[in-house]
Amino acid sequence: MFVRALSLRDFRSWDALGLELRPGCTVFVGPNGHGKTNVLEALGYLSTLSSHRVSSDAPLIRSGTGQAFAGATVVNAGRELTVDLELNDGKSNRARINQSPTRRPREILGILQTVLFAPEDLSLVRGDPGDRRRYLDELLTSRIPRMAAVRADYDRVLRQRSALLKTAGGALRRSARGGRPNEDGASALATLEVWDGHLAAHGAQLLAGRLGLVHDLAPHLAESYQSLAPESRPASIRYRSSLGSSLPPDFTEPARVPEAGDIAFLEERFLNELSVMRSKEIERGVCLVGPHRDDLELHLGDTPAKGFASHGESWSFALSLRLAGFALLRSDGSDPVLMLDDVFAELDRRRRRALAKVASDAEQVLITAAVPEDVPEELDAVRFGVEARDTDRGRISRIVEEMEDHRDG
Repeated sequence: MFVRALSLRDFRSWDALGLELRPGCTVFVGPNGHGKTNVLEALGYLSTLSSHRVSSDAPLIRSGTGQAFAGATVVNAGRELTVDLELNDGKSNRARINQSPTRRPREILGILQTVLFAPEDLSLVRGDPGDRRRYLDELLTSRIPRMAAVRADYDRVLRQRSALLKTAGGALRRSARGGRPNEDGASALATLEVWDGHLAAHGAQLLAGRLGLVHDLAPHLAESYQSLAPESRPASIRYRSSLGSSLPPDFTEPARVPEAGDIAFLEERFLNELSVMRSKEIERGVCLVGPHRDDLELHLGDTPAKGFASHGESWSFALSLRLAGFALLRSDGSDPVLMLDDVFAELDRRRRRALAKVASDAEQVLITAAVPEDVPEELDAVRFGVEARDTDRGRISRIVEEMEDHRDG
């Protein structure tokens, strides 16, 4: 798989960009803050419908405009598909495949697969559980695009159920003070059980998907980390579920092989745990059970990586998670586009060589660097210079030069 062409309009600092790409290695070189990362961010958005830098779409739309556009022509096994995405300020986004509108933007998922490693990925090791959940869900959706709908349904039900818990909790508190529960509170209590069923049904599917992913990912993670840090303790991952003791002790172990009946079993356990936690949830007004409260535990030997890993070990673990995802997608029969955002400058010589080896074997790798010297010499590449200038319409980026691949002489 590779991106043959990329088009941007009013995306971040790019008022307009039309770029022809090809397999192999392409490097975008320029000072920090001049728009290199915005190119990779646009491709990542077309792949996952999310940005690795911000949680909302608003910053992606160039200041002073109400709409941004990103489009890519993707070649996969000789077949070309063009995906276009409009990001609209204050309105729903719209997508097209080969110029035909889709009903929902998520229908483009799976056409372009990317794996992006960026400095922000240190949060996978040092950050909150939400960063690791997002990592799992984006990789899961890349493998199984229909899981995007499952995740969206779960989030929708979670919001609705959380609102009901707040309403029910407020009604009970008024009753405890001698007042009368209002009709909204009584209605919330009456309908909560229905939403429990919806939450358990969607949550069981999402949880089963994550557990299957961790099972498949774990050996790739161990291998990737060993190649980056052979002298370090072995790296491992384990899924921690908020269902806790209601699951068999080995159910979330990576070595456990997923079974056909897992979703039904998890749904039943989910419903039981919701029943047990009902009073606490109403009291606090939040959902205390479900995939939204789970975590991916990272270990070096017997020690948690978070809080104990050195800076170098944290970098190696974060990079290993991305490389493991890359290896897993390849084992599925795909060859995702590998994107490396200004990371070589952060790595020592051994880790640079290990990453360069992976990059040289990818069908297409896109790299950003502040200076050409940051990119290992063994990576022959087309190099594009990028610069930005400040105008009365804000900062605008442009391509300023192109150097031919070394292999072309």
